[in-house]
Amino acid sequence: MIVTKKALPRRTLLRGMGTTLALPLLDAMVPALTALAATPAKPVRRLGFVYIPMGANIAQWTPPGGAGRLSELSPSLRSLQPVVEQITVITNLELKNAYPGTHATSNAAFLSAAKAKWTESTDYELGTTVDQIAGQRIGQETRLPTLELAMDLLTTVGQCDNGYACVYQNNLSWSSPTTPLPAEAHPRVAFERLFGDGGSAADRRAELRKKASLLDWVSEDIARLQKKLGPSDRNRVSQYLDTVREVERRIQKAEAATAGSPLPDLDRPVGVPAAYADHSRLMFDLQVLALQGDVTRVITFQLARETSTRTYPEIGVPDAHHPTTHHGNDPEKLAKVAKINAFHVSLFASFLEKLKATPDGDGSLLDHSLYLYGSGMGNPNVHDHVNLPILVAGGGAGKLKGGRHIRYAEPTPLANLHLTLLDMAGVRLASFADSQGKVKELIEPLSLS
Repeated sequence: MIVTKKALPRRTLLRGMGTTLALPLLDAMVPALTALAATPAKPVRRLGFVYIPMGANIAQWTPPGGAGRLSELSPSLRSLQPVVEQITVITNLELKNAYPGTHATSNAAFLSAAKAKWTESTDYELGTTVDQIAGQRIGQETRLPTLELAMDLLTTVGQCDNGYACVYQNNLSWSSPTTPLPAEAHPRVAFERLFGDGGSAADRRAELRKKASLLDWVSEDIARLQKKLGPSDRNRVSQYLDTVREVERRIQKAEAATAGSPLPDLDRPVGVPAAYADHSRLMFDLQVLALQGDVTRVITFQLARETSTRTYPEIGVPDAHHPTTHHGNDPEKLAKVAKINAFHVSLFASFLEKLKATPDGDGSLLDHSLYLYGSGMGNPNVHDHVNLPILVAGGGAGKLKGGRHIRYAEPTPLANLHLTLLDMAGVRLASFADSQGKVKELIEPLSLS
């Protein structure tokens, strides 16, 4: 074969003062051999984890019709209809190591499937979480091996729940049994982590007073790059840069809205959108950019925190979330829990639709990603850890076919799913935590006749 032209390196970056902007996957990044000239750029595999607190109203969550084809979505999952063919709901998974049944252990065990050491002090101990294991294997080629995000800045210390240190409730990700990783809830800080390069945050903000956008810092690089690209790639880069600018604009708008506020909202970081939905969408959009630019391949996102007293008047739930989940089988409270569940799922569904609409190699970002969405608690009224609300979204670069409901007759370790997702992402382990094997229904698809 004859090399006809040099391919654009996958790690091509646009640089400016204090800024590094990664690029989406382009056709120009294909090795320029004549036999491969028409071949789309090869995608990478990505893993994501989204946590919701305090379980669910399982009756409104569980799809009707039993196991097999996901022919009908439940009320809580109905917003996933546009991406249903890339959704797998898994019923009757459990977290045995989350007992004795607390909010702290629900959060801590979700990605570790490990038993948290009962302590109020700094001698806490858990287990390395599945996202960090993935980051050690598939994240080393990216600037950020993993990215940890949240909706609340949790700075409480001491004991938060039945003698368990607050660290268990505050952190989803642990890089070792004794090293929790704090998550970032502020969109500006997360944005700068994705695109900042050198210099202090104060230096970058000083420059932003002179220039409206970080894209202004790399405008010369952008112009040079566009001259080297074909029409399709130019369009793809332009769309990506438009998204970056729009996300940055929304961050600036939120900061401007709160700059003169004398009374900060203690339930959210200063400088974020006032509405919960706007804040969460912004955090999801940052994940799209992070995956599209291959800044990271592994993301965790705490969509809400355990024991949250946040209210959701915009969906007709003015009551605090946590007390409402102690429903005592009251139909009115159960209906409100279901509304909160459906609201959270709708935000995730919008994110999945954006992944589906974002080209990536020979498919979309959704085709080449795996996202686990769910909770470490089942029935919040009794703080149990069985029959967890769990679903998996994405195509896993051809490894996963969706549109299905997997329903176990007996409680099955959530660690089995973690082990399976790692395997689909190219991380081979003999076992993970208390796993008893892989979810064979994901590896050997169900008959969907």
